[in-house]
Order: sequence, then C-alpha cells, then structure tokens
Amino acid sequence: MAFLSHKVRDSRLSEMRKLMERLRFDAIIFTAADFFQYATNFHVDVQTWERPIMVVIPRNGEPHAIMNELSTHHMMMARERGHVWLENIEFYAEHPKVSQRQYLLPQLPEIAVELFKKMGLTTSRIGVDGIPGFLGRAAAALPDMKLVPSLSDLRSLRWVKHEEEIEVMRQACSLSDWLQERYRENIRPGRLVQELDYQMATLMVEEGAKRFPGANLEVLRCWTLSGPASASPHGDGASCGAKISKGDVLVNIVIPRLNGIVIENERTWFAGEASADQRKYYEVARAANEAATGAAVAGKAVSGIDAAAQDVIEKAGCSQYIRHRTGHGMGILGHEYPDDMAFNNRALLKNEVYSAEPGIYVYGLGGFRIDDTVVVGEKPEILTKYPRNIENQIVS
Repeated sequence: MAFLSHKVRDSRLSEMRKLMERLRFDAIIFTAADFFQYATNFHVDVQTWERPIMVVIPRNGEPHAIMNELSTHHMMMARERGHVWLENIEFYAEHPKVSQRQYLLPQLPEIAVELFKKMGLTTSRIGVDGIPGFLGRAAAALPDMKLVPSLSDLRSLRWVKHEEEIEVMRQACSLSDWLQERYRENIRPGRLVQELDYQMATLMVEEGAKRFPGANLEVLRCWTLSGPASASPHGDGASCGAKISKGDVLVNIVIPRLNGIVIENERTWFAGEASADQRKYYEVARAANEAATGAAVAGKAVSGIDAAAQDVIEKAGCSQYIRHRTGHGMGILGHEYPDDMAFNNRALLKNEVYSAEPGIYVYGLGGFRIDDTVVVGEKPEILTKYPRNIENQIVS
C-alpha cells in the first residue's frame, strides 16, 4: 500500500519555499483544512469554523501548528504510524480545566501572537490562504507583521502531484474499477437505487479492507441516477424510493478517498437493451470522453481538455445538451485546483491530474457521462480502466 512518505513532505516544502522566495514571504500560514492537510499530511478531524486551526510554514525552520485539543489523540496515533509530518503543536482547550490549564478558544489570538514571537515572525511578510477572525486580531496586535492574502498562488502548489500521490490514485482507481464490475452484476429493474448504492459502498469497504489494511479509506460517493433523473447532473432531489425501471439509462459515480487522495470513476449503464437514441447519445459521450483524456498532454492548454470534448459534442449536433465543463483537478479535494478548466489557457504540467467527465443531458430521457481520472504527461495516463464500450454497459 502506498502511503505518502517524507519524500512527499520534502517535495511540498521545497515548492512552498520556492513560492516564498518568489513572493518575498518569510512564511506561509494555512488555516483551511485542505491546505493544512497539504502541509502536514494530517487528515483534519474538525470543522475549522468551529474549532480553528493554523499551521505556519517558515521559509527557514520547522512548521508550527495550533490545533484544538479534540485532535490530540488522533495526532498521537498518526505520529505513531509515521504518517504525519508535524512535530510542533500548541493545543487549545474546549473548556477550562481544574489543573494543567491550556489556552481556550477566545484566547486564540493570544496563542497566535505568542507563536509568532517564538518563531521570530513579528516583523515579517506572510502569505495566507485566508484571514479568519482570530488571525486578524493577532495581526492587529503585531502592526509590523503583514499578512498577504495569496490564495491563487497557494492553490498553484497543488497542481502537480508527486509520484507517490499518483500511485495512491492508481490503487484507488483499481478499487473503483473493481466496484464498477460489482455494479454491473447488481443493476436490475425494480431495485431501489439508494439500496443498490449502499450495498456497493459496503462491498467497497470490504474489498478495501483486504487490499489496504491500516489505510484511511473513505467512501465519499457511490451514487446512481436512474431514468429521467439522470438528465440532471446532480439528480432531481427526490431519490428516496426511486427504483430502476426496465429501459432506464443510469449514470453512476464512484468516489473513494484513499489516504487523503481522491479519484473519480463514472460510467453510464442501461437496464436492458439500449434504444437507438440511447445508443446515439452514449456514443457521443464516449467519444467526447476519449477526446478529453487524449488532450491531457503536457504543454497543451488546460482549456484544451474541455475544448476537445466540446468539439466532439458540437459536431454531433448535441451542444444544446451540455450542462457543465469537462472536468477539474483531482487530489486532496474531489474538486481540486484548478477548477476553471474551460477558460484556463495556461500550459498543462506533467503529473497534474484531472477528471475527464464530459456529459450530455437529454431532458425526459437521461444523462450520458463517462468520467475517468487522467494524469497529464507526454502521453496521458488514464488511471480508471473500466470498459467504455456500450455492449459492456448493457445489463440484461
């Protein structure tokens, strides 16, 4: 099983420090859960609006963090497994203690001020992903310290994936391909759609336990839309009690997160023989998907992935059925950066990872979407390998 090692930590620190050098920052501060995970490899277990956190990455020296005491034992366990990249932490308490008292939530600005003093950052220029209330109040107490909102630049750190991240993605995609075959075996008219999805989620957990014991596997989504509801990319909002009917077109999505890294795998199915219209729209969606994955070439434009898919759909006379862009970045988040594929004209970088999920949606009939996770390179690497040919997708 591929866990993210300190090689990934060193690579990410190197990129952060290059960014600090370029932008003349003395440090970077992350307060959002996803960026905190990026910097520390700790899977954040709190809502940051409720229990704020912060990690400070100096240009020189070791990172320091502030966390809520709820995470104390989780952090200890992660350290024991060797999966976390953080040693220096100040914890604040949920409520006053009789002895061994700690700072409390209202004192977060004070904790931050003390940390900045200890790290020698009180006269520094610091890039931040945001300025939550406690951090703003701490900065007000240190007038010679400047916080610089830098979200766009910080997001760019997460575009290119380390080879260890890609290997985790390969293994997660293999599991998702296995589950797509289980869907094929279990789709049948009359079955409750939600019941099918929950059974598939159970099967993924059971198979994951065999493949990845001791890993962090989460089932973010096993979700199917059947019949006319699939003509809305996110469903009709009335899934309870929905059943598969003979002749339905179904769109399903399998999204696992393995050791903090997310992939997507979506396929279109047919409950019984596909009609002529269903076949036509499916083949358009399949060709658009293949054009999109084929365009994930280093040096070509990010927007070229979307343009390749759109060109196929438009030439087929189906442009009126497009309802979303072709994809988005993949990584720590399901919708990872960049999220502006359709109008981002910068050059693709080797080892960026994208979803390629062009879809067409015919009201009253259904949706037709195939989604693969693809790695950018001189030749794109498609990580999700489940078949796309229509005969495989017809469940009799």
